[in-house]
Amino acid sequence: MTRDDKRLHDVQSGVEGPRDAGGHPVKDEHVTGPMLPGAGEVAARPARTLWGDALTRLRKNKLAIAGLIWITFVVLITLSADLWVPQNFAEPNSTEFAGLESPSFTHPFGTDRIGRDVFARVIYGARVSLAVGILAVSISLVIGLIMGALSGYYGGLVDAFVMRTADIFFAFPYTLFAIALLAALGPSYRNVFIAIGILGWPSIARVFRSSILSVKENEYVDAARAMGASDIRIMGRHILPNAIAPIIVYGTMSIGGAIITEAALSYLGMGVQPPTPSWGMMLSEAKALMGPAPWLTIYPGFAILTTVLAFVLMGDGLRDALDVKMKD
Repeated sequence: MTRDDKRLHDVQSGVEGPRDAGGHPVKDEHVTGPMLPGAGEVAARPARTLWGDALTRLRKNKLAIAGLIWITFVVLITLSADLWVPQNFAEPNSTEFAGLESPSFTHPFGTDRIGRDVFARVIYGARVSLAVGILAVSISLVIGLIMGALSGYYGGLVDAFVMRTADIFFAFPYTLFAIALLAALGPSYRNVFIAIGILGWPSIARVFRSSILSVKENEYVDAARAMGASDIRIMGRHILPNAIAPIIVYGTMSIGGAIITEAALSYLGMGVQPPTPSWGMMLSEAKALMGPAPWLTIYPGFAILTTVLAFVLMGDGLRDALDVKMKD
């Protein structure tokens, strides 16, 4: 083997570094100095996502966490109420005003004028309020998302028809419209959340329509359309995930609004009917006894206040967390 052949063999095998045309070694320009402090940590840090950043910001919002803790507490006590709360909340122990008892160890929240335990009625009333709030908002979400998607994506006559229909709903006072629906359907537990759900879809449709209008002109939507994707696939795969954040916020806050509406309708006698306990109905029964028995209004009123406030704080925290303009 000649000298040139051996040199070529060494270069190819990595024993000897590369050389120039004259046979002189070529200096390696790669710098192998020490890495900057923290460079390895930055390189090893996982990629950040929208939902990951939102969760991080939500954890830092103390008011939102307080609201979430209270909501979780209320849900847990209502789901486990059958295990530890007396279930004779609808059975009177007295037919006279002598049945009134102030809060004591036996009855922590006292009793009403016919001897029913107020603590048990508040706990089971929470079950009614949460169920109505969640079911009513679920109905509103289903109708609102469908109508908002059709309006925002297709536009034109479809958009005009959906928005004018929403304007008709907005033209009527909300509570009076709910009373009218319940007068037609009949006051009952089921009809309450149906009426509230039907009346809640226009607001959700408007919010979702606005989100779709800001998303559907993006390049990835045009690319999916150019590749032959169907309208349902485009809306479900590309538009909905990027336009759902405002709906999550609005839906969370709407649960508190639905609880308030149910309490108002029950207070007026158009909502949940006796003997099923309801916070609004408890306030209605106690309005004549605010002086001699203030506990009849304090405890259900406090339950309404704190639960609705918790959903509002949670929704407000989700709004800040899902805002991409927010900085850590």
